[in-house]
Order: sequence, then structure tokens, then C-alpha cells
Amino acid sequence: MATRLVQINMKAHDDSALGGFWAEVLGWHVSSEEPGVTNLEPEGFVYPDPVAVCIDLVTSAEPKTVKNRVHVDLATTSAAHQAELVARLKDLGATLADIGQGDVPWTVMADPEGNEFCVLDSLYGETGPIASVVVDCTDPQAMARFWGQAMDWTVHKVTEHSAVLRSAKGVGPYLQFLRTPDVKTGWNRVHLDIRPYPGDDRVAEAARLRALGATAVDLGDSEVSWTVLADPEGNEFCLLAPS
Repeated sequence: MATRLVQINMKAHDDSALGGFWAEVLGWHVSSEEPGVTNLEPEGFVYPDPVAVCIDLVTSAEPKTVKNRVHVDLATTSAAHQAELVARLKDLGATLADIGQGDVPWTVMADPEGNEFCVLDSLYGETGPIASVVVDCTDPQAMARFWGQAMDWTVHKVTEHSAVLRSAKGVGPYLQFLRTPDVKTGWNRVHLDIRPYPGDDRVAEAARLRALGATAVDLGDSEVSWTVLADPEGNEFCLLAPS
């Protein structure tokens, strides 16, 4: 059994408006799964496919109070393209953000609801518009061990400061676990959604993930078609139905 990263889930005060922003940024198609849920994926995309990690925006009344522990890095083709994209993002409603990054070659921004993201100066031809999905952590090596077994993605690089994974097919964005001093507080407003393959059993897969170090998250009496778990550092993620 194995899983793969298929999408990120992002909470939003206005899923439709925020979905419109990100669709413009990425050049992706917008669809509505149900009231309060907006889906984004590339035009002509056949879900699921590792060539892209899709975005689900879900309405939430909870306010954003701290820096997100999960964010996306946008790819560009050059420093000039990076500058052009940053200018276009400002026109769309994004703002520059200071999270203490100092002098770095990427540009840190926030979308209209304050969700942080970075604009890189490379990788577009390799990954598409999203270069990587980045998760803050305290122990990248431990995250590489867990997520390298939780999914069939390949672990590309592990250091004291970061761990990088990518689809076994060598396409699409990277998944990076980045060491930070920040302490996790409350639910993550952005989280990973993973999905087993057709024919696998979600209950058995959830048990396998718990054996690897995941923990169950209690949703009370809520009845949903997915299983909510947390990785060894407490980052929530959803195990969807096989597909």
C-alpha cells in the first residue's frame, strides 16, 4: 500500500474570491465542488496526476492569527520573470510580506487573505507554476522518514535544515520540510491531502500510517468520507478515499 500527495487544502473566509486570485496566479481552472468549496486544477487536468498538486479552498470563519506552517513556492524562469510575476501579483491583490527572511533570492508575499507564499527565480520549466509545497518543521530528518514511508514519493535530499521529496515519476512540484524555530499553535489553515491508489483500503492505510507515527485527530461527531490524521510533529493531513 502507498499514498501520494494530490492536493493542498486551504481555509478561506471567501473561497470563491480567493480561488479566483489563485486561479489567475497559476492560470488554472476553477470549479465548485459544493457551496463553500472551490477547486483549482490545470486546464485539461485528469485528476489525480503527480504533474500537479491541486488546491482546494474551503470556507472557514476562523481568523488567521499566525504564520501558516504550510505554503507554496511559485516558480519562474529567471530573475526578470520573477520581477514581472511579483508586479502582476501586486496588481491582483497580493502584498509583500516580512517574516524575518532577511536578504534572500526569493520574494515573500501574502495573498489577499494573508496566506504567505514565496516567488522563486527558477524551476518553472521543471515543475510548472508551483515549484514546491513547503511545510515548517523542527526535525526535517524525522519528517523525511515518516513521509518517505507514508507516500511513494522519492526522498531526494535530507540535511539538518531541510528534506525534499518528489513524485516517484519525477514530475510536478517538490514537497519540502523546512526547519524553523516556530512552534505550532492551533490547527494549520493549510494542510496536505493524500490519497491511496485504486483498490487499496482507506481504513487499512490509516492503520499503516498510525504504525509509522501518525496520530488520529478527533473530529467529534462529524461524519466525513476522509480520515484526518496528524504527522509526528502534529501537522494535520487528510487521507482521502482511494482513487
